[in-house]
Amino acid sequence: MKIAITYAILALIATVANIGAQDIVIRGYSGAYAILLSIIVGTGVGLVIKYVLDKRYIFRFRARDAVHDGQTFVLYTIMGLATTVIFWGFEFTFQHIFQSDGMRYLGGAIGLAIGYVTKYHLDKRYVFRTAEAA
Repeated sequence: MKIAITYAILALIATVANIGAQDIVIRGYSGAYAILLSIIVGTGVGLVIKYVLDKRYIFRFRARDAVHDGQTFVLYTIMGLATTVIFWGFEFTFQHIFQSDGMRYLGGAIGLAIGYVTKYHLDKRYVFRTAEAA
């Protein structure tokens, strides 16, 4: 139960960073593809923050060196592609239906929550499986 609570808190931190980064982009740029750009930036910010937090606090993973850490990050990112489709699907759907930033962010938060549950299981099985041996 403790791991679930910790994971939920860390997911919330990454979600706030993601949505916050999106909001910063939208406030600073309102041109063509502003929403797409904001979602891409937010996804990148959330990805890096979530990787660092998961690696340290959830899986207690220690890379052998910078190359190993880079390889682990690439695998972590690949596992996140399917969950990103979930997240983006919710966010773009809410934008299309409601046509408002607030509802788009709500859709993003719902998509991230579903995606993070899925991602935990993928990361545990495929990305950080050697954490016990590291």
